[in-house]
Amino acid sequence: MASTNDLKNGLVLKLDGGQLWSVVEFQHVKPGKGPAFVRTKLKNVLSGKVVDKTFNAGVKVETATIDKRDMQFSYMDGEYFVFMDMETYDQLMVDRKAVADAANFLIEGFTANVAQHEGEVLFVELPAAVELVVQETEPGVQGDRSTGGTKPATLETGHQIQVPLFITTGEKIKVDTRTSDYLGRVNS
Repeated sequence: MASTNDLKNGLVLKLDGGQLWSVVEFQHVKPGKGPAFVRTKLKNVLSGKVVDKTFNAGVKVETATIDKRDMQFSYMDGEYFVFMDMETYDQLMVDRKAVADAANFLIEGFTANVAQHEGEVLFVELPAAVELVVQETEPGVQGDRSTGGTKPATLETGHQIQVPLFITTGEKIKVDTRTSDYLGRVNS
């Protein structure tokens, strides 16, 4: 249990019958008249839904213990992603639903942050940017380029993104894992 005065970004609360909500934003408000309160923006850990919720100041809220560990992606086993704990070398099978969009950027050997609560995997978090090889893209077309043109490219994971026209097959590029945006070339 924690008080609303102890809220901070990233803290996970157990609300509404055991649902897990992560604090995205919070603001302590002391109006001129009436009691103080805390205005929060909460994100459901499993569904990703974001809601606004207001608590009276000093109210007790139940916190959840989330165990986040860096794990290395080893291989796919059917519909499951197999991760290895880098400290204990234990293997963990993670359902595709928990991996979600991170699956677009996972290749063998990548390190990801795996969050668990009471033994259940909640989500897999990747770094903000990863470096991947362009597996296939069409050659850039010369012509009217008054603005920067883009073309589709398939990454080594099979995920397709938009890249500038000058990118060629086999190049290593940096990709934003949150938006799938091209961030730049990687100098080898």
